Amino acid sequence: MVSSTIIIILCLVAFAVIHSITASLPFKKMVVNALGSKVETFYLPVYSLIAVITILPVVYLLYLNPGRVLYIVPSPWRWVMVSGQLIAALAAPMAFRDSPQRFKLHLQLSRPETPESEPLNIKGIFRWIRDPFLASGLVIIWLTPFMTVNLLIVYIITTIYFYIGSVHVEKRLVSQFGDEYLEYKKKVHRFIPLIKGHY
Repeated sequence: MVSSTIIIILCLVAFAVIHSITASLPFKKMVVNALGSKVETFYLPVYSLIAVITILPVVYLLYLNPGRVLYIVPSPWRWVMVSGQLIAALAAPMAFRDSPQRFKLHLQLSRPETPESEPLNIKGIFRWIRDPFLASGLVIIWLTPFMTVNLLIVYIITTIYFYIGSVHVEKRLVSQFGDEYLEYKKKVHRFIPLIKGHY
């Protein structure tokens, strides 16, 4: 049990390292310098594919070695939790739709008030929450209606990684949008949705 847990943790750490490197601005700058502007069309799909491939070993090992069962939530509460997960799962596509300028490679590398920059343009889900990816991820994992030892360990590490990742993303957004994003941070919470949006 201990050995399987250690292997799962090592695989998760490897995923986090690869994911963090490929998400970093220095790595993106290096790729753009090497391949030019054409990289814009395939970077996000390749980045997403790498993320899926590198997380699969963790999922497979959890399937083989879930560890001791800690709890299983009975009906009808399990269906309430699953419903919450499904609702949270809608946040990611909404975030991509409502803020495309955050995910375009050339805009991530831009600076405020330069010819290639675009305004923050807060709309949709971002009127209520700054990081819907963090919030939805936390809701999805912690509303799982069952828990095992290895799953709990993975969820704890994942939660820490999500939060650290969110901090780094916000630093990039401040670099990309400058004072406009700093003002936005004062009005909207990172992962606790507001009842009434500010924008």
